[in-house]
Amino acid sequence: MKKLLFICLMACFSFVANAQKAYYTKPFADKALVKKAKAWAKSGVWRNGFMAAEPDKTVNLTEWYLQYQRNPEQWNALFAWLANNDVLTIGKGKHPIEGTDLVVSVEDSENGALDKRRSESHYHHIDFQYVVKGTERFGLIDHYTSTPNTKYRPDVIHYKYDVNRAKFIDSTPDKFFIFFPCDWHIAKVATDKKDQNIRVIVIKVDYK
Repeated sequence: MKKLLFICLMACFSFVANAQKAYYTKPFADKALVKKAKAWAKSGVWRNGFMAAEPDKTVNLTEWYLQYQRNPEQWNALFAWLANNDVLTIGKGKHPIEGTDLVVSVEDSENGALDKRRSESHYHHIDFQYVVKGTERFGLIDHYTSTPNTKYRPDVIHYKYDVNRAKFIDSTPDKFFIFFPCDWHIAKVATDKKDQNIRVIVIKVDYK
């Protein structure tokens, strides 16, 4: 875990251009790889029958492409489950995906005030988050101005961050989000809408 945090921080420092820029996700200098990853994501070969949503523009497509190549069984099972289950009517709670170690968490929840929500990241798992009802606001925090403020606990760590350097994105049922270890994020932040109730699908995929 310390090695992964060190890699994230070193990637951050190595890509500093000036103090005004922010760092939210792992950068890749290999332009050919980045181009290949974008083409792969656009092709939809990962869908496995799932057509209801697209990856959000904040998803690190290069990291996703590499992780998919290293762990196709879990990614294929994840999208097959989404394609073959009615995510609006299935019961809330935990649903194991047969033949894998994956567990789908179906959460009927509510967004909350930003100051009540905690930022987080994970070392050993990838957070796949898909809001299927309502609107959820996610925050992405800047690595340059954020520091851990808790000890690492089974697979989560929290951060002190500068809210003025955070980036906020609303999630709706037409897109999904993927948070990798270098994506320090905040979930279930209150939106500008009157209704803060949401149903969200959360699946933790192994980080390889």
